Amino acid sequence: MRAFLLFLSVAALLLSGCGDRGAPGALASPFDTEHLVVATRNGPTARYQGRDGAATGPEHDLVTAFADSRGWTVEWREFESTAGVLDALETGQVHLAAAGLTHLPSRNEHFEAGLVHGEVVQQVVCHRDDRPLPDTPEALAGVDLQVTDESSYVARLESLARTVPGLAFVADDSRSSEVLLTQVATQEVECTVADSSIVRLVRRYWPHLEVAMNLDEAESVGWYAAGSRPELAETTRHWRQGELGEAAVAAMRERYYAHIGEFDFVDLRALNRRLDERLPRYLDEFRQASEETGLAVDLLAAMAYQESHWDPQATSPTGVRGIMMLTRPTAESLGVDDRLDPRQSILGGARYLADRRARLPEDIPEPDRTYLALASYNLGRAHVLDARRLARELGRDPDSWADMREVLPLKADKRYYPQTKYGYARGYESVHYVRRIRNYRDVIGQALAD
Repeated sequence: MRAFLLFLSVAALLLSGCGDRGAPGALASPFDTEHLVVATRNGPTARYQGRDGAATGPEHDLVTAFADSRGWTVEWREFESTAGVLDALETGQVHLAAAGLTHLPSRNEHFEAGLVHGEVVQQVVCHRDDRPLPDTPEALAGVDLQVTDESSYVARLESLARTVPGLAFVADDSRSSEVLLTQVATQEVECTVADSSIVRLVRRYWPHLEVAMNLDEAESVGWYAAGSRPELAETTRHWRQGELGEAAVAAMRERYYAHIGEFDFVDLRALNRRLDERLPRYLDEFRQASEETGLAVDLLAAMAYQESHWDPQATSPTGVRGIMMLTRPTAESLGVDDRLDPRQSILGGARYLADRRARLPEDIPEPDRTYLALASYNLGRAHVLDARRLARELGRDPDSWADMREVLPLKADKRYYPQTKYGYARGYESVHYVRRIRNYRDVIGQALAD
């Protein structure tokens, strides 16, 4: 019934001839031109340049999916701060703002709230060495607190400042939350406030960042259309509630957030230290292996880090050895006669992963195909084939990593593995293995790009 009423409301807007069509002094309506102009931020929770040089990011993917569903083209206009995004929307330079924006009552007065695709909590973030950390609003009095201007943080801090004596902050429209978090990590700024989604991503690069406290309850994050464009905002909300919108949001969350587990300070501090101390010794070997196999340098480096922490002398109790932790039979099949030689091990491991990938059906889309190849490297191809057959029997998609990460652990479940061809396997370990490699790859890829 709700879906039917929503359909009627959209239809009424489309037939009314009002809404955002032909708004005076503004861009022509995308319903007329089939061209959508979007303001966004350059950042990991919005839109940025990916490893291959192409645009990517959570907001990029969602807007692209929405526009594709209508047959529209997209023109992006990037800004460094929330202030720039909102100004572009208010002055009619764009139709839509998609920049990880919190839906706030103050913003709802000026703009039309579009679809919601997540929730965030505002968090006070400081350097973990600066003790004691402020854990109450009262403890923020006297703290050097800096935030990005025209953000949801400003409104919350202004509200707190009315009841907390001595609480003051600097609002700067020239620095994004990511820049301010970096300045906290390098101890140029004492503390800042950022959305939990941004903090989760950035802490992996700067593990000395610590969440001191949450400032508020969870808030909705989504899009805004200009105040003269209710039809566009309503259309985005209607799309979000449909099958295509649900699938697009699920794909976005899987691609950008699902692999980020609980923050591990010790692990990420060690990784960031070894990026400087160990990785440079083996970069030439990773690049050579990449050229031969077509696999990305950061992927191979992340896999090697997961295997051995880039220790060419690593040896496990089960006898696997070297920087890529190859078994003796696997090494021999790849022509590796010295598993402790980092050049041989890296090239051998890359060839083995490329072989695991090549044996998968070519029509499996990326990045799922690579994730399944990693699982095969870790668990064995036979067990992954078992899990793919089991997925089909359970009505799941064997080509989707989101589905397979739920099915692989069933290889250790006595309700399921006795019926599989190759029997018991610790499939849950492979899920963990892939998740950690994805996480490490994000950090390594950023380091190599700097």
